[in-house]
Amino acid sequence: MDGELGDFLRSRRARIRPEEVGLPSYGRRRVPGLRREEVAQLAGVSVDYYVRLEQGRGPGDPGRTKSGGVSDAVLDAIARVLRLDEAEHAYLRAVARPRRQDGHGPAASRVRPGVRLLLDGMDRNPAYVLDHRMEVLAWNALADAVLDFSGPGDVSLPRRLFLDPASRELYPDWAEVAAQTVAHLRLQAGHHPGDPATGELVAGLTRASDEFRRLWADHLVKPCDHGVKLLRHPVAGLLTLPYETLTIPAAPDQTIVAYTPEPGSETAERLALLGSWSSAAPEAPERA
Repeated sequence: MDGELGDFLRSRRARIRPEEVGLPSYGRRRVPGLRREEVAQLAGVSVDYYVRLEQGRGPGDPGRTKSGGVSDAVLDAIARVLRLDEAEHAYLRAVARPRRQDGHGPAASRVRPGVRLLLDGMDRNPAYVLDHRMEVLAWNALADAVLDFSGPGDVSLPRRLFLDPASRELYPDWAEVAAQTVAHLRLQAGHHPGDPATGELVAGLTRASDEFRRLWADHLVKPCDHGVKLLRHPVAGLLTLPYETLTIPAAPDQTIVAYTPEPGSETAERLALLGSWSSAAPEAPERA
């Protein structure tokens, strides 16, 4: 994740046209978007300060806090100039002032028994628990019937999506799902600097997948906190699955993802049938 702040700032200023922020657009520009000098002027900081910030050289300027980090005022001004949305603004703060992160070890991947009971009680809703790397830590029977988490495949959603050819059959709108996944993973990576497992995941996918490498280079950041997924199940057929996510307060790096089909809908009926089939099948051994 070295150089992440500079890469992010360069990508964001490249998408802003000078005329959008009241600057003249005449003259030849070697790169698209705003120049660093223009961002500094509009944000009210010195050019040297902004250049150092973008280059990750630790700007020595009144814009730094007593603890040595970039101040909220400076980051807010830059976010305003670059027209960052809420998620991008939070990401900017995270990568500009990385904090030491603990809890990346095995204990952080344990799902409390009460959460597992909650999943099992959601018998009409496929539900599972993700960590900040989008690895599936626990799931209920209906989620397993839909997505086969207990099978031999990977439980890392990004690796499944980009490395398993079957994912392109599972998701009719694969390209959209891929973009959402990478944007969410980058957002989470920014909030967990120094996590070696995240670094290994990103490095491996960058080497193995052209699509992932291209999407990661776009520096898009966006949470996947709700929406609708389309899945083409090999047995149940096309499923339209709205979803909601819930962060677990006692384990803030863990999120429950629950699919919430409309009661009485064709998808709900297909899920009920799929659930009855899976409950009648011999129980599969748990994943180690």
